[in-house]
Amino acid sequence: MTEITIRRAVPADASVLAALAATTFSDTFAHLYDPDDLAAFLEDSYSVAAMAADLADPAKALWLVEAAGEAVGYAQCGPCELPHPEVTSSCRELKRFYLLKAFQNGGLGGRLFAQTMDWMEAGAPRALWIGVWSENHGAQRFYQRAGFEKVGEYGFKVGSTTDLEFILRRSADRFSNKPDRMSAHIASNPV
Repeated sequence: MTEITIRRAVPADASVLAALAATTFSDTFAHLYDPDDLAAFLEDSYSVAAMAADLADPAKALWLVEAAGEAVGYAQCGPCELPHPEVTSSCRELKRFYLLKAFQNGGLGGRLFAQTMDWMEAGAPRALWIGVWSENHGAQRFYQRAGFEKVGEYGFKVGSTTDLEFILRRSADRFSNKPDRMSAHIASNPV
C-alpha cells in the first residue's frame, strides 16, 4: 500500500504546487474552455510566482498531498473573497481543493478536507465559504454533507467563458443549538 502524507506546503513547494494545480484544473475543466483562454488562465492563476505569493501570505494556508513522494493533491484556504454581501473580514474560504483522479473516492479527500476545516475554524467562530461549479454535483453533495448550504451565485471567468458558480456557506453559529461536547463529557465523567 502506498504511503499517503498530507502536510502544510512550504515556499520550496511552489513549483510542485504550480504544476499540480495546472494539471488538476485542466483535468477537471479543460473541456469547457478555449485552449488559449485556458493557457492564459493557468499562467495567471497557477504560475510558480502565483503559488509562491500564496505560500508567502500569512493569511493563507496550503496543504500538499503526497503518495510515495509524488504530489497527488492539494488544498488552499484563506480570507473569503467571494462576492456575497454577508462576507466579512473574519470569514475564511476553501479556495482550491483538488486530487488527481486516481486518488479520488477513497477517503483521501475527507482527510484533506478535515485538515482544511480545522485550520479555517481555528480561533473565533466564523462563517466558512466555498465557491463550487454549478455542474459539479459530487462536490456539492460532499460539501452539503459537511454542513454547507447554497447562499448565492456568481460568474467565474476564464477568458471569454463565464461559468455559473454556487456560493456555499457554513455559518459560524451552526453548533449553537447543540450541547457542548466537552461539557457533556465532563458531566458524564465527573472527577
